[in-house]
Amino acid sequence: MSTADDHRTYSIRQLCREFGATARALRFYEDKGLLTPARKGQTRVYDARDRARLKLILRGRRIGFTLQEIQDMLDLYDRNDGNIHQMAIALRRHRAQIEALKQQREDLDGAIEMAEAACAAMEERLKNIRPDLLPGAEEYESIVSARIDHDHHHSDFAGHPARHPFKARV
Repeated sequence: MSTADDHRTYSIRQLCREFGATARALRFYEDKGLLTPARKGQTRVYDARDRARLKLILRGRRIGFTLQEIQDMLDLYDRNDGNIHQMAIALRRHRAQIEALKQQREDLDGAIEMAEAACAAMEERLKNIRPDLLPGAEEYESIVSARIDHDHHHSDFAGHPARHPFKARV
């Protein structure tokens, strides 16, 4: 059964806005055969199928699938089996990708821990030897210098107690 949305068309600008993609990305996906918009002169006209495919492409990219893997799964959609074959293959690939992503997360967590430990060791050593070289030292120094300059400017009253705003006048 066909719905009104099945016959709706979209401009490249509409799809870019809806999905947060760039026109360059859509043209790239077209060049790779992932999208097949119709043409009205020089204008690309995307249909509901292109929109659905773009949604799947962007999801697949976000998950970490290669364009070839996405293409392979999209190509299975053209089978007239109610998408059961496509879902079965996509499910296996998604499960494998989940495991790969979990491993990447573990690897990243380990790398972050190692980098944090290295930073802590270097900061401790610099703190004892050259604290002026610690990250943020320049900012701290500029704050202290500004404060000293400010205090020095307001200490101009030091030699004249009668003119100093905080000294009691006798």
